[in-house]
Amino acid sequence: MSETGQRGKTTVGIVGLGLIGGSLARAYKEYSDFVVYGYDINDGTVLLALTDGCLDGRLDDETIKECDLILIALYPQAAIDYVEQKKDLIPASALVIDCCGVKGKVCDALFPAAKKSGFTYIGGHPMAGTQYSGFLKSKANMFKSASMILVPPVYDDIMLLDRAKKLLDPLGFSRYVVTTARKHDEMIAFTSQMAHVISNAFIKSPTAKEHKGYSAGSYKDMTRVASLNEDMWTELFLSNSTALEKEIGILIDSLCEYRDAVKDHDADRLRELLREGRIAKEEIDGSR
Repeated sequence: MSETGQRGKTTVGIVGLGLIGGSLARAYKEYSDFVVYGYDINDGTVLLALTDGCLDGRLDDETIKECDLILIALYPQAAIDYVEQKKDLIPASALVIDCCGVKGKVCDALFPAAKKSGFTYIGGHPMAGTQYSGFLKSKANMFKSASMILVPPVYDDIMLLDRAKKLLDPLGFSRYVVTTARKHDEMIAFTSQMAHVISNAFIKSPTAKEHKGYSAGSYKDMTRVASLNEDMWTELFLSNSTALEKEIGILIDSLCEYRDAVKDHDADRLRELLREGRIAKEEIDGSR
């Protein structure tokens, strides 16, 4: 047992120290009964996190053996590659949770890898973040009152889910959603990925360049996530292409109805489309 283990502390390893990984480190370091190790492909980021007091040390081939919990905050393929490279170093007692925005691709690779190597893996997705990226934008309260989605290898393993929730408790999640990788990706295509597609496409209108003085809350809400990390979102979109393509198709069909009603000056049809949208929103929000 490691020295930290003898002291009764829980050891957390964080892989990737960007916005999400950096926020994970900051949150755990607020609790004295956690030891936090971190790794990032950019060693300068690790040095910055150490200097900032967010880490107790580096996550390497030795300290990974001390970890009770390993959180992987990388792009999907990088997360898969990291576990494949380190799987024989991860202790059997450790719980590994990724924080990737798609689950099908990652879970399909890591469930069998974990089973073969003897550690436990759960797919995860913290429903938190901002339009910014990088360690400097990370914050300890990033996950406060947010939802955490968990994709376990066995859906009804109550003891495993309880273990995961206890280890994640310092992050401050208000709700845990347990689901399958397929269901996660179908839902995220709509709730997250589509929002980024729409925002990014909306801002491309030539009219946007002249918006100052004409825009208020609606414009800000629609364009907030247009400022995205194109490398990350390209990988996320293509890793979930079937579900995302379906949602884009539904939106295009709907937009064509609005366009045609406006083009034809069909007030009755336009009013009905708007009414349908209002009612859908009220029903979804439970205000109807």
